[in-house]
Amino acid sequence: MRLLQDHTLPLRTNLTIDHICALVDFCLTTTYFHLSIIRHVVDRPSQFHLSYSDKELLEREDRGESQQEILRRIAKNLPIYTRTNSGAIRFCDRCQLLKPDRCHHCSVCDKCILKMDHHCPWVNNCVGFSNYKYFMLFLAYSLLYCLFITATDLQYFIKFWTNGLPDTQAKFHILFLFFSASMFSVSLASLFIYHCWLVCKNRSTLEAVRAPVFRHGTDKNGFSLGISKNFRQVFGDEVKYWPVPVFSSPQDGRQFPSKPLRESQSRLLTTTPSWTDSETTTDKDRKGDVKKKNIIKRQINILRINN
Repeated sequence: MRLLQDHTLPLRTNLTIDHICALVDFCLTTTYFHLSIIRHVVDRPSQFHLSYSDKELLEREDRGESQQEILRRIAKNLPIYTRTNSGAIRFCDRCQLLKPDRCHHCSVCDKCILKMDHHCPWVNNCVGFSNYKYFMLFLAYSLLYCLFITATDLQYFIKFWTNGLPDTQAKFHILFLFFSASMFSVSLASLFIYHCWLVCKNRSTLEAVRAPVFRHGTDKNGFSLGISKNFRQVFGDEVKYWPVPVFSSPQDGRQFPSKPLRESQSRLLTTTPSWTDSETTTDKDRKGDVKKKNIIKRQINILRINN
């Protein structure tokens, strides 16, 4: 308070406005922080779960090929575009479900998370489809709040080194506040910029580490539709809902549009032949080759007789 006694009335008014802005920013920061914590992960869709009879069939089979054949039959009409690195159906043994695209099992939460990004220890929750927007806005408003504290404390930090402050305990508080706010600003800025890059590329942290695998192979940009569409997949189409704590994503977390006219958009199961189909096609090819050889032999014999 001693530092502010000599200031004029306009400066007091500016400080009051700054205090209101800081209070609003702080309230938004805490709001998004709690939303990131309490926002429960949306339930996994029921159509991806195995029925009781399918579970029994899967448990009876010991061979991996037979189990994959069962999973292919179950997932025939499901919107599944991705597979494992070995080309198998993505199946979770713990949750007993066929994993939707971009869904991963979290070992900490012990459940499958739709469009899982990572498990954040700071919010003690998984960051995924249901709370990724809240997490991004939490980073944004936290960064603004720390930058505001650093900027307003800078003048007193300079006075601290030029001996312009009275010799009280308050100057050590100013020193601690400046260093803590500036360090948090640097860490939050790096994390926020990285997640902005992920949003522009339409990738999660897991997909940045390991690219998703489609039918034609690995494609790190398989879900990228352009910066504008990628951004709207997270924040929605309505601009008025972007900065407010309202869930506005147009997707349902079960399926995501991929690049148009790409081989990755064709479904995994409708384009991949089953084991029986592959066997029948090979048998037909062999029979056709035998017939062609017999016809050629007959024509050669006819030519020899005529000669």
